Amino acid sequence: MTPIDPEFPCSLTLMVPFPTDRLASYARQALQVDAELSPLVRRSFSLRAYEASSDHLLNGAPDKLLESDAGDDRYRILCTEYKATTNRMLRVAVNGFMESLSLILQIMEELDVDILSAELKSSTT
Repeated sequence: MTPIDPEFPCSLTLMVPFPTDRLASYARQALQVDAELSPLVRRSFSLRAYEASSDHLLNGAPDKLLESDAGDDRYRILCTEYKATTNRMLRVAVNGFMESLSLILQIMEELDVDILSAELKSSTT
């Protein structure tokens, strides 16, 4: 368990799975553009892998690994860690994040070619 930061005692970790590592990386890039508006909130992003054979999350997925293993679809979980000074500040920050994430997911669903082709394949089988 991570020790509690006395300056930012309220924390939350969100893990969002994506169909591919490419989509997870795109979502992270889109979300990282907007910095947190309040100095009372800190946020960090990482991509994590899900190891199907051992049924658990693997920590860390450096960008170099994702780029060099383009065919490796394990690093597809977007992990977002929030720390805030108060629960209220944490709630406000996470609400904004969820709105942005919702928009990104809608855009991916409507415009991404891979998702559309996967839906077509699943509907024909």
